[in-house]
Amino acid sequence: MSRQQKISLNIGRSIDMILNRLTVFEQSVLRAACLIKPGQTRTYKQISEQIGRPNSQRAVGQALKKNPLPLIIPCHRVICTSGKIGGYALGAELKTQLIEFEQQFIRGEDERSGKHKD
Repeated sequence: MSRQQKISLNIGRSIDMILNRLTVFEQSVLRAACLIKPGQTRTYKQISEQIGRPNSQRAVGQALKKNPLPLIIPCHRVICTSGKIGGYALGAELKTQLIEFEQQFIRGEDERSGKHKD
């Protein structure tokens, strides 16, 4: 029997995913990635600290690599501490484009709603 885990996304919805092939650690990494809002990024180190496993940055990267839904669970929002883009199952160039698109979209939303970030 497979276990089902509900992962909440930052888009006001939740989806049921079958995660029985993933470890508890991998599931916790994917849950942490779901908490990153569009247009924002976190580092592999920040995710490792958030899930209570400091110094497991490489394992975080490997867990993100196993993301079964990379366009839904936003693993592209996790980058290197150095500011480098890091890896992405669908290619580093696409990862960069997704981050830039989200940031431009959020800036546009802020301008349309009258919010300005200084």
